[in-house]
Order: sequence, then C-alpha cells, then structure tokens
Amino acid sequence: MDFIPQRLSDEQVNLFQEQGFLILGPILTEEGLARMRRQCMAAWKQEKGPFDPEGTWLNNALLSNIHHQAPIVRDYYFRGPLVDVAKRLICPNVKAATSQLTFKLRGNTQSFGWHHDNAYGELAPHTALTCLTALDDADVDNGCLRLIPGSHRLGQADYQHTAEDKANHVAIHMDADESKAIPAPLKAGHALIMHCHLLHKSEGNRSKLRDRRILFLRYADADAVEVYNDRRPRLGKLLRGRTIFEEVGEYESGL
Repeated sequence: MDFIPQRLSDEQVNLFQEQGFLILGPILTEEGLARMRRQCMAAWKQEKGPFDPEGTWLNNALLSNIHHQAPIVRDYYFRGPLVDVAKRLICPNVKAATSQLTFKLRGNTQSFGWHHDNAYGELAPHTALTCLTALDDADVDNGCLRLIPGSHRLGQADYQHTAEDKANHVAIHMDADESKAIPAPLKAGHALIMHCHLLHKSEGNRSKLRDRRILFLRYADADAVEVYNDRRPRLGKLLRGRTIFEEVGEYESGL
C-alpha cells in the first residue's frame, strides 16, 4: 500500500476554515514515498537534467503535468486520499486542476515572493485547494513555505495576471505583512493543504546537502471556470460527483 487514508474531523475542517491551511500526515507510506521519489526523479532527470545555476526559474523549479509521466502520481492525484479531503473542503463535485513538481534542489537559492495561488490563474468559485506533498523534509534551511494564517479571508487579490503572463510564467509579488508570517515545516510523506487565497512565499534552499522536493496538486469545484480565459471551464479529470460541462466529464476520462 502506497497511501494512507485521511478522514478529516469537524475540528480539522473548522481549523482549515479559520486559518486557511492544514497539515496532514503521514499520507504516504514509506514504500509509497520511496516509489514517489523514484518515479518523480526519473521524470525530472529526463526532462530537466542536473541543476543549472544559470538556468531560469521555470527550468530549475517546475515540471508540469507530472501525472502524465509518473504512474504513482496519477494514482495519488486521481484516486488517493487527497480526493476525499478535497470533497470535504470544497464540495461533493470535485475535479483535478493542476499537477506539477516544484523543486528547490540544493544550490537553488532563488526565492519566490508573496502570492496566493488563485492569482496565478483565477478559478471561480474561489474554493480551490493547493495540496503540497513533501518528498523531503522541508524546513527553513532548505526553503520550506512561509505563510500568513487567516490571510485567505482577504479574498481574491486585485492583481492582474494575464493569460500572456501565465503562459510566460511571470512571477507574482504581492504585498504582505511579514510580521504575521510563520514557517510551515513539513515532514517527507506529509501534506500541506492550502486555501487558494492563502498568502505564502518561500525562500531559497540554503542547504548544501539537502533538496526540497514538493509534489504540487490542485483540486477545484467540478464546475470551476478560468476567469482569465473568458470564463471557460478549467479542464481536469472529474473525480467526484458531476459537472455541467461535458468537456470536463470527458477530459482524461480514460486515465
């Protein structure tokens, strides 16, 4: 068995609504974590090669649609314990919205500024979840997230990130009150669940010996639309319930 079921209590749901995030885990077994690392690194090395200090942020930190390359990610993304977590925190109708690797390998000291994930590609309704599963222990030294509890209650930021910006992977830098920020260390095999409006950032990986590898998955209401794309439906595999969009119901239905 690779995954560990997660059943949210009412207390956990209330805590998520109050602070905008939860830490769950362990969510991967030791065997599942080892298999996840192997398959993700095989895909990363095939696509990216070794860390390039002269490379762009995109080349050094991001690999999209990892579920197309790693079977264990596909199973975890579509049929793993996070799906029922999303159903509990979003609504009964849930679809997959994003899968990617976000790595800060040793030597990658680039920081990533304050933002919330719904500014990078606004989905409506504003109920999407970001789920970060740690493939390594993440702490302040190797670039764990910093976040501002309760900041999700500020709602959608008035920040124009166009379709062109999104296509070019232009980074967002929002204003935030650093005095309210806390680090969010994460054990390997555990997951950080965030509301789409929670403000967060990460510093560079200052460790000389340790990587910080994260599997980034996003889930949304099955009828969520891309506001920045003329409110067309976000395409993603339907995982729970039903959708009004035929194209969503058909998308990746064979996977």
